Amino acid sequence: LNAKSVAVSFQAVWALGNIAGDSSVCRDYVLNCAILPPLLMLLTTSTRLTMTRNAVWALSNLCRGKSPPPEFDKVSPCLPVLSRLLFNSDSDLLADACWALSYLSDGPNEKIQAVVDSGVCRRLVELLMHNDYKVASPALRAVGNIVTGDDIQTQVILNCSALPCLLHLLSSPKESIRKEACWTISNITAGNRAQIQAVIDANIFPVLIEILQKAEFRTRKEAAWAITNATSGGTPEQIRYLVNLGCIKPLCDLLTVMDSKIVLVALNGLENILRLGEQEANQSGTGINPYCSLIEEAYGLDKIEFLQSHENQEIYQKAFDLIEHYFGVEDDAAVAPQVDENQQQYIFQQPEAPMEGFQL
Repeated sequence: LNAKSVAVSFQAVWALGNIAGDSSVCRDYVLNCAILPPLLMLLTTSTRLTMTRNAVWALSNLCRGKSPPPEFDKVSPCLPVLSRLLFNSDSDLLADACWALSYLSDGPNEKIQAVVDSGVCRRLVELLMHNDYKVASPALRAVGNIVTGDDIQTQVILNCSALPCLLHLLSSPKESIRKEACWTISNITAGNRAQIQAVIDANIFPVLIEILQKAEFRTRKEAAWAITNATSGGTPEQIRYLVNLGCIKPLCDLLTVMDSKIVLVALNGLENILRLGEQEANQSGTGINPYCSLIEEAYGLDKIEFLQSHENQEIYQKAFDLIEHYFGVEDDAAVAPQVDENQQQYIFQQPEAPMEGFQL
């Protein structure tokens, strides 16, 4: 790395980057050989684009990996250099710098805070609008990782005008970009009510609901999380806004998918809406939950009834509770779980209950 010959140091960087990229064991071995200081020095002094590209690629390999990740104290000294490199105009270099930052921000809030403190957030948000997909994609991953942090860390990204950029990415021709944008927004809607309101004000939810209806399933899943998170932490007015946009029908449509986790996400979203309706019924004195009929009209009640025979215990318990609490179905025998006549309790409450659920 310290050779006077540029050709030799170039090949040394290339070799070390390849070794580090082979496995987490090799990566840690290279890091323990104190590669970082000379590599960062090279990045600071090099005037050749080919060398800088090569060194940033090697640096991204040193930051890469999740099982286990590199020791953060050994790679975090590269943050100031990465911060400066984000203002380069070369797409290849920018892509590797953004990937390195996405690796460094993938983890607990302490790591995220170090990345935030390095001052990269505003530039990362700007790079969301880069015309080269290979730059916008890792920039989006880094931004998405940062908003998995606490509300204050998320707010730093929002203060950089990220929401209009995310709205733009929701209509990207690349499905993977749309999926990651939905995932990023779902972490923002898991924040506080002011942050949910910021997503509303950015006019993002109408697009999310359209995605929930029409996109590929992997993207619909992330949009479902974004909507359900907003119903969990939102104000009554914010939840009503989502209902008025038409979120109930696409949530009901998700009740028939094979992915149990997403069925639960949809059920939780509908439960949050029904809970608000119950509060409104009590306040108005009518006793009528206005959202029950909307769910019935979307064939949601039929689907919830059917879920009482689902193999997943959490799903059929949730489905039964929703029916019992909110719908008061007249033909109880048709929807109620089987009862153990000897014990006078529902079979699913028995520890040895079969997991196939109940018969309708």
